This record gives sequence, C-alpha cells and structure tokens, in this order.
Amino acid sequence: MSVHYDTIIVGAGQAGLAAGYFLSRVRSRFLLLDNSSEIGDSWRRRWDSLRLFTPNRYNALPGMPFPGNPAALPTKDDVAAYLQSYAARFDLPVRLSASVSAVEHHRGAFIVRTADDELAASSVIIATGAYGRPSVPLFASELAPRIVGLHSSNYRNPRQLPDGDVLVVGAGNSGAQIALELSASRRVWLSGPSTGAIPRRVLGRDVYDWLWPTLMRPSVDSWIGRRLTAGRLFAGDPLVGMTMRDLERPALTRVGRMTGVRVGRPVVEGREDPLDVAAVIWCTGFRPDFGWIQAPVVRPDGYPLHLRGVVSSAPGLAFVGLRYQSRLNSSLLGGVGEDAAFVVSALQDRQRGAA
Repeated sequence: MSVHYDTIIVGAGQAGLAAGYFLSRVRSRFLLLDNSSEIGDSWRRRWDSLRLFTPNRYNALPGMPFPGNPAALPTKDDVAAYLQSYAARFDLPVRLSASVSAVEHHRGAFIVRTADDELAASSVIIATGAYGRPSVPLFASELAPRIVGLHSSNYRNPRQLPDGDVLVVGAGNSGAQIALELSASRRVWLSGPSTGAIPRRVLGRDVYDWLWPTLMRPSVDSWIGRRLTAGRLFAGDPLVGMTMRDLERPALTRVGRMTGVRVGRPVVEGREDPLDVAAVIWCTGFRPDFGWIQAPVVRPDGYPLHLRGVVSSAPGLAFVGLRYQSRLNSSLLGGVGEDAAFVVSALQDRQRGAA
C-alpha cells in the first residue's frame, strides 16, 4: 500500500467512467478498478439483439457526445465501444481484471482489497450498479435436470437453447424482447403480469424527447418524483416501444405468474397442468449485492443508505449509478453524469475540509 489515492472508484462502467471524468478535471489522484478484462464487457455480454431504449442524443457521458445518428437506438456493442473510447479519450486510469473482494473503513481512510493487492484511499466511489446479483425464485432448483435454465444476464441468442418450448418468466422489457425473439423459431410462454407500455413515438417525436426533460430529470424527492418511483425500486419498467398487441404472435402465449414447480415442470397461474418446456429464461431482475462493503451502509432490503449518493454513516464513501439515486434517469447512460458531478464535488469538499 505504498500509494495512497485520493479516490478509488469500484466499477468502470458508465457510472465509474463519468466519476473518473470529473476527478480528472480536478487533478485528483484516483484509480478505477473493474473485474472485467475489457472496458464495456458488461454490455458485450448481454443478449445479441439488445438495443437501448434511449436514442443516441440521450446517451452521452460528460464531455463526449454519443456517436452516430442522434435519433438512432444504439446496440449493446455500440455502447461498449463508446465506453472504451471514452476511457481512452480522457486517459482514465483503469485497472482491469481487478475484482474487489472488500472495502473497509479504517481510521478515517478506506482499504480496498482485491485478489492481488490492498489499496488505500481517502474516499471510495462504488459504481457497480444497484443490482449486481441475478435474482431467481428458490423453486428454480426444483425444475427437472433436462430443463435448461438461464437468467437473462446469461442469455445470448436462441441457438443456446435446446429444441422445444420455452417459458420466459417476467414480462418486463427484457422478458418481452427475449420472448418475441424466441417466438420466431419456437413456441414461447411469457409469464407474468403486464408492466404497462410506453409508445415509441408521440405527436411525431420520439417519446424520450418528451420524457427526458419532463419526467426523467425532476428530483425523486419532488412530488412528481415520489409519485413515479413509489414501490418501483425493484419492479419492472413499462415496455418501451412495444404494446400488448405486439406480443400477440401465433407462437407466443401470455400466461400468469409462475407459482412453483410440480413433477419437475413449471406451474403458472390460470393453468391446471404444468408446462412441458425444454428451457426457462428467468427475466426476474437483479438484487443488490453490497455485502463486501464492510461498513453500515445498506438498508434491510440491501439497497444503500445515501443522500444523492453520499453516505453519511461512512464519511468518504459514495455511490454513483444507483436506480433512482436522485432522478428517474440516474442509472441510465445519459443520466449518470449529473450524479457523478455532485458526488465528486461533495467528496472534494470533504477532503479539502479535512486537509
């Protein structure tokens, strides 16, 4: 631990890179740690046909526009390439293949442990996202061994799956998109209640031209912010750019919630007999995974205790990229910048005060 950093950022995705941009502007001694072998890998690993809902014009990180047609919807690989270019353009100090096993608060400083090193810093920014652990129901383990089970984070394309029917559990955006893709080549059951839908275009313009300035930017503590986020922290978002009618395909059948397993097969509400399927895709989201932070910084539900990303119970610790951190767009590619600027400013003020 010969080098003591002003700030260590855990995670070099969009949130971590945005925080790094602002730290570089104040000439801070900082380091980004990421467990991937290449910047942008968290996007590259997502399913092949994935496109963002937000047009390019709303996907820029601070200081660098997102390339391409401003109205186009980028692919996952477009995003990965952009993040890689962003880190290179601003010469951000990223250490790859560095998996953080613990962050400890010790005598007014932080110790960040990896498999190969122990690093010291005056402050730490956690930029790993709010939902690091794929969530599947406990009864998933009761499915027959012949049934292939994949969480959406491990799904790439239909070629991964054996021949036969597929049950997609979770009817939010991921579930609906994957179910539509699979229904082109096989019978698909889509399980779960509707999450609602938002049209792609409104009055001749992309829906985000209306949503971004009016609903995505107000504080979550405002009246409208509280109304829009109440009870939705772990819930699925409305479908964007597709409707219930789009899911009316000959090979796609909507069914109720999956309630359990009987004789090794999935049981869903509204059907007496279990479904005979070859595979189950769990589009059931993620849950927080911050147990490696050795400080009292999480609520009973696992979500961090913070005010606009700053943790008062562990001075010098902060988060960027959380869902609803300060606004509805806080976890989105084009929304992390404002939170990153606020957090970096708050940490700089603290360090100056301690000097």
